[in-house]
Amino acid sequence: MRLLSLLLAALFMYFQYALWFGDGGAREVAVLQNKIESREIKITQIQERNMSLSAEVADLEKGLEAVEERARNLIGLIKKDEVFFRINENH
Repeated sequence: MRLLSLLLAALFMYFQYALWFGDGGAREVAVLQNKIESREIKITQIQERNMSLSAEVADLEKGLEAVEERARNLIGLIKKDEVFFRINENH
Protein backbone atom coordinates (compact mmCIF):
# COMPACT_ATOMS: atom_id res chain seq x y z
CA MET A 1 0.00 0.00 0.00
CA ARG A 2 2.84 2.36 0.83
CA LEU A 3 4.48 1.67 -2.54
CA LEU A 4 1.21 2.46 -4.32
CA SER A 5 0.91 5.77 -2.42
CA LEU A 6 4.47 6.73 -3.38
CA LEU A 7 3.82 5.79 -6.99
CA LEU A 8 0.62 7.86 -7.10
CA ALA A 9 2.37 10.83 -5.45
CA ALA A 10 5.22 10.59 -7.98
CA LEU A 11 2.75 10.46 -10.88
CA PHE A 12 0.87 13.43 -9.46
CA MET A 13 4.09 15.46 -9.20
CA TYR A 14 5.12 14.46 -12.73
CA PHE A 15 1.78 15.55 -14.18
CA GLN A 16 1.84 18.81 -12.23
CA TYR A 17 5.32 19.55 -13.56
CA ALA A 18 4.23 18.73 -17.11
CA LEU A 19 1.13 20.91 -16.72
CA TRP A 20 3.01 23.99 -15.55
CA PHE A 21 6.46 23.71 -17.12
CA GLY A 22 6.31 21.17 -19.97
CA ASP A 23 5.63 21.66 -23.68
CA GLY A 24 2.21 23.20 -24.10
CA GLY A 25 2.05 23.95 -20.38
CA ALA A 26 0.43 26.90 -18.69
CA ARG A 27 3.54 29.09 -18.91
CA GLU A 28 3.90 28.54 -22.66
CA VAL A 29 0.19 29.20 -23.19
CA ALA A 30 0.47 32.53 -21.33
CA VAL A 31 3.48 33.58 -23.42
CA LEU A 32 1.70 32.69 -26.65
CA GLN A 33 -1.43 34.57 -25.59
CA ASN A 34 0.68 37.69 -24.96
CA LYS A 35 2.24 37.35 -28.40
CA ILE A 36 -1.19 36.97 -29.99
CA GLU A 37 -2.48 40.10 -28.25
CA SER A 38 0.50 42.19 -29.34
CA ARG A 39 0.19 40.97 -32.93
CA GLU A 40 -3.55 41.72 -32.96
CA ILE A 41 -2.76 45.29 -31.86
CA LYS A 42 -0.20 45.62 -34.67
CA ILE A 43 -2.68 44.20 -37.18
CA THR A 44 -5.33 46.69 -36.08
CA GLN A 45 -2.89 49.59 -36.47
CA ILE A 46 -1.84 48.39 -39.92
CA GLN A 47 -5.47 47.95 -41.00
CA GLU A 48 -6.27 51.51 -39.89
CA ARG A 49 -3.26 52.81 -41.81
CA ASN A 50 -4.30 50.84 -44.90
CA MET A 51 -7.83 52.25 -44.69
CA SER A 52 -6.41 55.77 -44.47
CA LEU A 53 -4.15 55.16 -47.46
CA SER A 54 -7.02 53.63 -49.45
CA ALA A 55 -9.16 56.69 -48.77
CA GLU A 56 -6.30 58.95 -49.84
CA VAL A 57 -5.78 56.96 -53.06
CA ALA A 58 -9.50 57.09 -53.84
CA ASP A 59 -9.47 60.84 -53.25
CA LEU A 60 -6.45 61.26 -55.53
CA GLU A 61 -8.12 59.19 -58.25
CA LYS A 62 -11.29 61.31 -58.15
CA GLY A 63 -9.90 64.60 -59.23
CA LEU A 64 -7.14 67.11 -59.37
CA GLU A 65 -8.21 68.98 -56.25
CA ALA A 66 -6.68 66.36 -53.97
CA VAL A 67 -3.50 66.25 -56.06
CA GLU A 68 -3.28 70.03 -55.95
CA GLU A 69 -3.83 70.11 -52.18
CA ARG A 70 -1.15 67.48 -51.66
CA ALA A 71 1.27 69.40 -53.89
CA ARG A 72 0.58 72.59 -51.96
CA ASN A 73 1.26 70.91 -48.63
CA LEU A 74 4.30 68.89 -49.65
CA ILE A 75 6.19 71.13 -52.04
CA GLY A 76 4.49 74.51 -51.65
CA LEU A 77 2.84 74.62 -55.09
CA ILE A 78 1.58 78.08 -56.04
CA LYS A 79 -0.31 78.71 -59.28
CA LYS A 80 0.56 81.55 -61.64
CA ASP A 81 -0.88 84.92 -60.52
CA GLU A 82 -1.81 83.48 -57.14
CA VAL A 83 -0.88 84.53 -53.63
CA PHE A 84 -0.74 81.69 -51.14
CA PHE A 85 -0.68 82.21 -47.40
CA ARG A 86 0.15 79.42 -44.97
CA ILE A 87 -0.57 80.13 -41.33
CA ASN A 88 1.19 77.98 -38.77
CA GLU A 89 -0.59 77.89 -35.46
CA ASN A 90 2.46 76.65 -33.55
CA HIS A 91 3.34 79.26 -30.96
